[in-house]
Amino acid sequence: MGKYITKALLDGGKHEVTAVTRGGTEIPQGVKVAKVSYDDPASLTKALEGQDVLIITMGTRAPRDTQPKLVEAAAAANVPFVLPNAWGIESTHATLGTNTLLGPPAMAAINKIEELGKSAWIMFNTGFWYTHSLATASAYGFDLNNKTVTFFDEGTAKINNIVSDLLSSSIKDRSRPLTIAVQQTWEKAGEAVKSLLSLPIDNQGDSEAALSDYKNKQVYVSGWLLSQKDIFQSVLRVSGTKESDWMIKYEPAAQRYEEAKKRLFSGDGTAYTPMLYSRTYYDNGDGSFESRHKLDNEKLGLTPETQESLDEQTKIAIELAASGYKY
Repeated sequence: MGKYITKALLDGGKHEVTAVTRGGTEIPQGVKVAKVSYDDPASLTKALEGQDVLIITMGTRAPRDTQPKLVEAAAAANVPFVLPNAWGIESTHATLGTNTLLGPPAMAAINKIEELGKSAWIMFNTGFWYTHSLATASAYGFDLNNKTVTFFDEGTAKINNIVSDLLSSSIKDRSRPLTIAVQQTWEKAGEAVKSLLSLPIDNQGDSEAALSDYKNKQVYVSGWLLSQKDIFQSVLRVSGTKESDWMIKYEPAAQRYEEAKKRLFSGDGTAYTPMLYSRTYYDNGDGSFESRHKLDNEKLGLTPETQESLDEQTKIAIELAASGYKY
């Protein structure tokens, strides 16, 4: 996520971006660099001094104490806003978060920020990244190269997905640029972050949204609400194939989840992807956050998605899979 958010902010030309890094990472031109040691709290605090927003993006395998250290440094540096490392499914929702292992660290970050009382948190929920997930056989269940699809249960449970290819959005003007620190580690999500951080900090007496409206709140952004069978129809349209050209399998989502979980806790790290996706596809509505919350797409000026844009993304996924793309 980090590089896509950074690209969107730089392209917008309204923000100053600093990469908080231990070094050894390629930093885009136009981004300031603050080298830190996670074993030295003072270096983290110094890196965040004068920043308006800390955006935390890191892999799921990052040490568990990394995010808490950043949150504590943000409080020490009086950073007004922190966007925790929670980009994807609604990880704070019921058992979805605990079952996918994403909930506890997300909730811990929220609780820590509120406990320290210096910053406000804003958490993004975007759903899964569409092209990335479709090109990965163990994610949505599509082996595009071998024309095989595994439907979880009946393949009709709908979940939120987001475009992982850059599309335009209308950005509201600001009176001054924010200074932002991105903890360096898709693009529609990056556009959503840019849109949010381009809002006026406080409401200016009209009906326009303001950044302060989102203090200690969740943001919900989505491209499409799709089932596996919806996705399959797009794949058929784009590939010019028929259902009879495909090997179609069915597997209970709960069984797939439990088997993947067992493998994961036995040391097979590759099992996390099928565990995460099969659990989100449970036919209980967990993967559809827009059924519980109003989307923020319109407030953030994000372009509505269409069947045509869906098929464009499906075409990219097919090309990615053919190129040997790996999760």
